[in-house]
Amino acid sequence: MRRIHASALAIALVACWPIASEVRGTAQNAPAVFAPATGDYATADIRVITPGVVFASGLPDIAADFTKETGKKVGIVVVGMGTIVDEMKKKTPPPDVIVLPFQLMTTLSLDGGVTPGTFTPLGRTRMGLAVRAGAPKPDISTVEKFAAAIKSAKAVMRSNPASRTMVATLIDDVLKRPEFAGVNAPPSTNGEGGQALARGEGDMAIQTISQILPYKEIELVGPLPAELGAWIDSAVAVSARATRADDARALIRYLLRPESNKVWKPRGLERFE
Repeated sequence: MRRIHASALAIALVACWPIASEVRGTAQNAPAVFAPATGDYATADIRVITPGVVFASGLPDIAADFTKETGKKVGIVVVGMGTIVDEMKKKTPPPDVIVLPFQLMTTLSLDGGVTPGTFTPLGRTRMGLAVRAGAPKPDISTVEKFAAAIKSAKAVMRSNPASRTMVATLIDDVLKRPEFAGVNAPPSTNGEGGQALARGEGDMAIQTISQILPYKEIELVGPLPAELGAWIDSAVAVSARATRADDARALIRYLLRPESNKVWKPRGLERFE
């Protein structure tokens, strides 16, 4: 398991803070965000609200194992970053377990939306480069090599920055760096960049690794160079509105147990130690 220390988390939190402000200002006419769900949220014993990056990292599978062992049914809904905090505050019935990027969880906690003592680091999801299945995989081990690789592409698909999701914002910030001037990176008009590449649009895509791996039509080249800081650090907590706080704590302990890493790691989420 990769070691990610608290000092690195603090740096990531400060670096990403402007994104939280941008997400809260999402426009009402922003493109829709793909929002899957699993289980019956309304009737579940434990209700979970999460962003898509953690959902795609194996959360439904671990929740299903929890249900098999305990008999407690888990309902999970995915909400886009632009509205997820409001949903956690207002959704009926309310969530018991909430998953958020660190900076948004910090804000929600300061606003009284998190049960004290339950804010727990979960893991890191990195942005990666994808190509079509069977295509050559370029060397992207340095910023210079990564820039050369995506400049060679006819089109590098990505999430639409107008959606103001954290994924889209992080990718947009990377592509605005001077090293990537001249890259043709059209935003996807339907879903995320990885989904667009899987449909046959473009020849590369930048997307979270957890949202690349599920598609057989595309293959992961590797994570973006660490110097770019292109990742999302997530935390999990019990909602202050939880109706089944004890069950919520039990599910969180299950998500964090070492045995769950056999699901998280292959799906692209690096657990914190």
